[in-house]
Amino acid sequence: MKPVAIFRHARSEGPAYFATYLERRAIPWKLFPLDEGRTVPKDVRKFSGLAFMGGPMSVNDELPWIKPMLELVREAVRKDVPALGHCLGGQLMSKALGGEVGRARVKEIGWGEVQVSDNGVAREWFGALAAFESFHWHGETFSVPPGGTRVLGNTHCANQAFALGRHLGMQCHVEMTEELIRSWCKGGAEEIEAALDSPGVQPPAKIEKNIGERVAALHKVADRIYDRWTESLAKS
Repeated sequence: MKPVAIFRHARSEGPAYFATYLERRAIPWKLFPLDEGRTVPKDVRKFSGLAFMGGPMSVNDELPWIKPMLELVREAVRKDVPALGHCLGGQLMSKALGGEVGRARVKEIGWGEVQVSDNGVAREWFGALAAFESFHWHGETFSVPPGGTRVLGNTHCANQAFALGRHLGMQCHVEMTEELIRSWCKGGAEEIEAALDSPGVQPPAKIEKNIGERVAALHKVADRIYDRWTESLAKS
């Protein structure tokens, strides 16, 4: 089986639970640390799927890897190679496919419920699940690109995820682990403090409350999402 290509845009935002999920199911993967200057590959057919992680930058920034990544997403859709985006990754997918990315109405940092949309596409991905608590850390958001379907949303961010065939772009973070959350809270303490007036931002103490139970519940949802996505991976 060809590996899943995982693209890391910042050292602090690696694949986390997504990598654990793949390893438990003996699905090979290869990391492309763009934050270390790794070149963006051009041939999507070398991979069974593409996964894009998060990052503190904007997809509208003039960074050398942005345009190649946007073209990579478009090529994945053209060649029907499953693409999966987490936060910044979801924004990359939206922009590549004709959507827009801009400042969110409400900044979100911490835990918050997201609702599963009432449509057939959402049911294909989430079954009977109506809502779940996810993790958030974003100040920008994306529109649903042409041909896509909104499958998740919440009070502060209408577009928490969209699906387009076998491709899924998410604004929320389902890949989190306890270690990663604590690391982000420590490294992002000043950002949190400066944004506490936002109704979508929580202080570290609230974010880390009952963290074990919350992460375990999130992983169950992540398993369902990843199960649905990996069904489409090329097996040879």
